Amino acid sequence: MDIKLIVAIITITMALVFYTIGVFSERKSDALKLRHLLLFGLGLVFDTTGTTIMSSIANTSGAATPVLHLATGLAAIALMAFHFLWAGYVLWLGSEKSKRNFHKFSLLVWLFWLIPYVAGLVMGMSN
Repeated sequence: MDIKLIVAIITITMALVFYTIGVFSERKSDALKLRHLLLFGLGLVFDTTGTTIMSSIANTSGAATPVLHLATGLAAIALMAFHFLWAGYVLWLGSEKSKRNFHKFSLLVWLFWLIPYVAGLVMGMSN
């Protein structure tokens, strides 16, 4: 197995770990906190890094990436970036109520992010 592929798999899996811990620890704590913002940021960085590496591999191999996977992957990164920025806004300028309810948005972003993650996993296992 190519080292770039191994690094990409590890970084995208780290994104899953950090983002999942962030989303569910936020939900459990009943309020958005700085540690959650940091976990969301780590998830975003690892996902962007892993996706960039995977894209590089696909471009050099000439393999065609399904358009739906490409679209949902890019949308997930954009949504994660928006989620991170919005979490920062809510953390510093939001009301206590918005800090307590932010976990609902976090869960939706996480669920959407799982679509390209699982699709990539299935595509990788089928090759």
